[in-house]
Amino acid sequence: MRSDVPKRGNAKLRTDDTLAVRLRLCKGLTLFLGLCALCVGSGCKQGKEGAGPAESAAARPIPVLTAQVAQKDLPIYLDGLGTVAAFKTVTVRTQVDGRLEKMLFREGQRVSRGELLAQVDARPFLASLHQAESALLRDNALLENARKNLARYQELRTQNLISQQQVDDQQALVHQYDGAVGVDRAAAESAKLSVEYSRIVAPIDGVTGVRLVDEGNVVHPGDASGLVVITQIDPIAVIFTLPEDDLPRIMARLDSTEPAKDRSSLGLAVQAFARDGQVKLGDGELTVLDNQINQGTATLRLKAVFPNPKRLLWPNQFVKARLLLKTEHNALVVPAVAVQRGPKGTFVYVAAEDATAANRPVDVELLIGDQAVLSKGVRPGEQVVVEGQNQLRPGAKVAARPQGSER
Repeated sequence: MRSDVPKRGNAKLRTDDTLAVRLRLCKGLTLFLGLCALCVGSGCKQGKEGAGPAESAAARPIPVLTAQVAQKDLPIYLDGLGTVAAFKTVTVRTQVDGRLEKMLFREGQRVSRGELLAQVDARPFLASLHQAESALLRDNALLENARKNLARYQELRTQNLISQQQVDDQQALVHQYDGAVGVDRAAAESAKLSVEYSRIVAPIDGVTGVRLVDEGNVVHPGDASGLVVITQIDPIAVIFTLPEDDLPRIMARLDSTEPAKDRSSLGLAVQAFARDGQVKLGDGELTVLDNQINQGTATLRLKAVFPNPKRLLWPNQFVKARLLLKTEHNALVVPAVAVQRGPKGTFVYVAAEDATAANRPVDVELLIGDQAVLSKGVRPGEQVVVEGQNQLRPGAKVAARPQGSER
């Protein structure tokens, strides 16, 4: 019996402890739920307060750069790479054998046609000339005497004082001396020509190159190197290439152009620029289209001639050549970067007067460098967006600033 009392007391204690624990759990749960409600309410409030700046940012105008649609005459060029070539190149050689006595030019000197460049020892040729002239005088005297005798013989023959044989012999002697005079005259002319050839002159106007032979050397007409090379650089030529696909456009232009009276020009203008494409070196005219296309490169070779008084063009110089094909009159021109491509074709964004962006479909007729020629879609004076298009949608607000203006 005694053993039952403690057991009942322990059970009561355990029951009281369980109730106390449950009460504490309920109070903790209530506090946790209150904190959660407080956090949720605070978050919602903050979300509602943050929505204002986001909406205002979406309504801000998008900064863009614009350029004006221009209506102007636009030249259409075909660009190609080319090489400058001397208009004429001559290797000056001696035409007689002899010792080179004098060189009368400086390397790199500008010379004119007929200007004395060098002198070969002319004494042997002068001696031959004098000998031929002396022989000519002798044979002329013999010829004159033979003619007088022939006249006497013919007079005596009419009187039957001499035979016809004597007359015929004298006639043959006259012809013989006449032939000797002709030989002497030719020898004198040949010797005189050798004397003239001993004076080596410039065959063309141009610029001398590096001297190839020094004074004192014995020179011959068959020498491989010659004395000096002269190149004519005013005028000068530029040989350049264009893709074969441009040939129909060039031929169509040539067919519509009246040929020059002297037939030396095809009537199309060509400009030459330095390799960087910035420095203009000269203006010339197209003179030749090659008679065949290079199959290896699929290009057509052309030649233009340029006046070159300032010598800005030099043989073997690399240049960029621009052939003026035609001029588009009253063309609508915009920067090429303004033209965008979409699923429905090409378009541009136009900054309207109400500071919104309008999407305009356009037809691009030509692309020339950094410019585009449009056939329709815009009007002269309108502002097209050239920078910031990737942020735009039709009707979006824009803050337009002209291209090239200061920030």
